[in-house]
Formats: sequence, C-alpha cells, structure tokens
Amino acid sequence: MPVYVDQTGRNTEIVERPSRIVSLVPSQTELICDLGKEDALVGITSFCVHPDHIFRSCERVGGTKNFKTGKIADLKPDLIVANKEENPKGRILELSERFPVWVSDVTDLASAKDMIEKLGIILGTAEKASDWVKQLSADHKKRAALFNNKAKPTALYLIWKDPYMAAGTDTFISEMMAETGLENALQSRGEAGLRYPRITKEEIEALNPDYILLSSEPYPFKQEHADALKDFCRKAALLIDGEAFSWYGSRPVKCGPYLLSMTKQFLAGAS
Repeated sequence: MPVYVDQTGRNTEIVERPSRIVSLVPSQTELICDLGKEDALVGITSFCVHPDHIFRSCERVGGTKNFKTGKIADLKPDLIVANKEENPKGRILELSERFPVWVSDVTDLASAKDMIEKLGIILGTAEKASDWVKQLSADHKKRAALFNNKAKPTALYLIWKDPYMAAGTDTFISEMMAETGLENALQSRGEAGLRYPRITKEEIEALNPDYILLSSEPYPFKQEHADALKDFCRKAALLIDGEAFSWYGSRPVKCGPYLLSMTKQFLAGAS
C-alpha cells in the first residue's frame, strides 16, 4: 500500500483510492464530499452538519472528542480522517493501531491549502483539490486588495462564555481574522502558543478592541450577549458566522461573499 505523510509528520499506509472513510472532522467531511468522494463516507461525527444530506444519511459515530471506537471498528474503515486539535491524541493513536489514520494540522491558510492538496492525492481527486486551492488563493487576493496599506482595526474573537474564551493568535480563526482585515487584539498580550485562553470582562475592557466578535459556534452567542459587551469595545460587538472563520477546507470558499462583505464592514468602521 502507498505510504502517505500526514500533517503531523506521521507515515500512514493507506489503500489506493479509499472506499470506506470515517471522518472525525466536520470541515473535512464537507471537503471530502466537495472532492467528489461522498459515496466513500461510511461514518461521520454528530457535528458533521454539511452537507445536510450526508448528515441525515451517514452513520454517526459520536462527537469529535467522544467518538465511539467500537462503532468505528464495525464500519471497517480503510481510512480515518482526523485532526490534531479537534480529536484527542490518545484516542487517535489507539485507532491508528488498527486502521489507517491520516491527521491534519491546520493553523493558517497555507496549511489549509496543503491539507486540501494532500487529501486530494489520497482520494484520487487531485485536480478537484487544486481547483479549491486556486479559489482560496483568488479569494485571498480579492480581500487583501481592500485593506492593502490600510490600518487594521483590532478585534477579540470569543468562542465561549462562562468563562469567556478567545481565539488566540496561533489559530486558524486568527488567520481568518487577518484575512478580513483585522488584527487579533490578543497580539498585544504576547500570548503566542495559548490557542484559546480564558479572558475576564476586566481583561476585555483593558484590551478595548475595536470589535468584539461573538462566534455562532461552539458557544451559540445571541444578540443579548453582544448587547452585554458593546461597551467593552470601541466600535461594535458583532455576531459572527463561526463556520466561515473556523472551518478550513471548502467552507471558506463557500463563505467567500460573506467574508468579503465582513472585510468591507470592518474597514468601513475603521475609517
């Protein structure tokens, strides 16, 4: 069997053209479908909500953290797609002793493109993967042209409440913030390596960002939460489509018009 190197540096033997795939990563489940291999999916997580018909029809093996190993084994996968951040390392290593497991590690646009290309090669859909990567690059250039040489407003991106947790600078979310013309407000705290630090209201007030962004996932922030934080920032507390900012793969392309509109809104507010 061919040997493939995943994004964590592991060598994995994978059967040529996998036909029984279990995906433990929502954004990569969607990508597999967009690469034309949805018929090969035999198992997904309960958070793999895109595309809707796969969510409704495919066998669910549990969550991204608490997936059911026995259920996965019953599906006899010839490939399991996992992620370094989203899936527990110990449980993934346990699965890798019995099945081929390919692990992604996506923290920025470059590693997202690399992941798409590598999965495309494994699945035998390299040409389609290349098309998605080209569109990601084209969308990037379109957004970057808007804020070239302009001062970037600062923003704090919250993913959780009680306690508040924010997206740190070493995350894909922070990359997508930069993609929309923003500077992560946590940059000023020098907390590289703290991916999702807890933050108090007093610390938010001290940061005094231009924007506070409240994600739709994993915590389902509502307008009432935005209203409660509006006085802790200079411009506005906004509800944000979490999938657009945190799902890597094909989702940023599908959310391209939304991300472009948010870029224009942020820059208009900064002027």
